[in-house]
Amino acid sequence: MSLINTQIKPFKAQAYQNGKFIEVSDASLTGKWSVVVFYPADFTFVCPTELEDLADHYEEFKKLGVEVYSVSTDTHFAHKAWHDTSDAIKKVQYVMVGDPTATLARNFDVLIEEEGLALRGTFLINPEGQIKLCEIHDNGIGRDASELLRKVKAAQYVASHPGEVCPAKWKEGEATLTPSLDLVGKI
Repeated sequence: MSLINTQIKPFKAQAYQNGKFIEVSDASLTGKWSVVVFYPADFTFVCPTELEDLADHYEEFKKLGVEVYSVSTDTHFAHKAWHDTSDAIKKVQYVMVGDPTATLARNFDVLIEEEGLALRGTFLINPEGQIKLCEIHDNGIGRDASELLRKVKAAQYVASHPGEVCPAKWKEGEATLTPSLDLVGKI
């Protein structure tokens, strides 16, 4: 069963953000757009490149009213230690959620049970708490924050323009489509 258009499941977790430990819950992800990015583990190889890329684009996400949450099965203490020791991770200002019980990884169906680690899963959640984008990669394939930004803009456009859809490679300001009988077979 697909997670698309499903409601996020209840959870509570400890997180690290900007020098503080905070609690994050399903309620934290409602009322605004949220991006939840799962990655395998702190102190690894591809993960810091992805989190740094997200950090480099974080202001753009915030301008769109989107909060970013990175999640791994490490603890919030490990996130702080990584933040304190890695030049790439020192750039991170968004929330780094600890999921040592793998509750979130299971909720979002990205847990590799035999390893206790998450796959590279990216989820866009609308203000109502519904998953609107779900993308899961093999752990050897890094993601691109600028492509995620494009998808966020498309999802926000579709949400605010009922009856319109965004075609492939759509970018903000470009033409959209209005599905109708007249378009069938003409694109």
